[in-house]
Amino acid sequence: MRTTNRAVRTGGFSIRLDVRAVTVVLLLLVAALVASVVLIGTGDFPIPAADVLRTLAGEGNPGQEFIVNELRLPRVLVGLLVGASLGLGGALFQAISRNPLGSPDVLGLGQGATAGALAVIVLTSGSANQVAAGALVGGLVTGLAIYVLAWKRGVHGYRLVLVGIGVSAIVTAVNGFLLTKSDIVDAARAVVWMTGSLDGRDWAQVWPLLALTAVLVPLVLANARGLRMMEMGDDVSYALGVRVERVRLLLMVAAVLLTASATAAAGPVSFVALTAPQLARRLTRSPGPNLLASLCMGAALLVVADWVSQRAFGAEQLPVGVVTGVLGGVYLLWLLVSERRAGRI
Repeated sequence: MRTTNRAVRTGGFSIRLDVRAVTVVLLLLVAALVASVVLIGTGDFPIPAADVLRTLAGEGNPGQEFIVNELRLPRVLVGLLVGASLGLGGALFQAISRNPLGSPDVLGLGQGATAGALAVIVLTSGSANQVAAGALVGGLVTGLAIYVLAWKRGVHGYRLVLVGIGVSAIVTAVNGFLLTKSDIVDAARAVVWMTGSLDGRDWAQVWPLLALTAVLVPLVLANARGLRMMEMGDDVSYALGVRVERVRLLLMVAAVLLTASATAAAGPVSFVALTAPQLARRLTRSPGPNLLASLCMGAALLVVADWVSQRAFGAEQLPVGVVTGVLGGVYLLWLLVSERRAGRI
């Protein structure tokens, strides 16, 4: 199917819209919202979708209001925000590295955030907020290390990926060391956190993640044109007036913050950042980073995965990170085979 572009004129400005991409974004947004309503109604006390909507509008009975607003809505909102952050962060890293494998999972940012959280758990037995802060700091430090080590008259695609893989291996070894030095209680707590889960999430996780996302998403979208120009190469971007290293550094910091904050809120939920941008690109069939489509795809994927983790295995409920890990691993194998057949690896 051929991509259709239309120019929309407003005053003295002309905006070119990709009709298929806009349609995909809207459909993904609707899918994420529908899945959220279904997920809110899912549990030991099932609530019909119509009653969920009435309760969200403030017209439910006291029991429904407590279950929806205090127990289930915060978990779903954290899932949407974490999925959106991972999808957008993954799209940024893949566009900057110009490599479909250039996601936070491969580059070691998730492992870096895990190292920060493990350090807090093992060394200080810190609270949940302290663990989240440790994960955020660990992700930022890892991102800075990757950027510095990959720098050589600029940061370029395969160098960034290779440095990230090396840093990931080192940080994974550090994580193993921290686990071996912890007592049994802290080790059990750390392993649960490392799985990636939305269990027990409440409004305390929603507000910081929402505030950070509200700041970073507009910042990223404001620099989307420069990012798209950079996909044609640094020389062309310079010729078109893009301040390449400034835009690259700004967007890398935003991507690291998105990934680290998502990991701090839900643990290292694997493969969403890898798969969401690729699935979004295949649906839109549009060149460029597809930032909004990746954001909506990540949100929809994580909410659907959370529903699967709760309902697809009978009475047993799995952490959402297990489901995304299985699905993402299958997708990664398919992607590697496809890239090999195309002669790109």
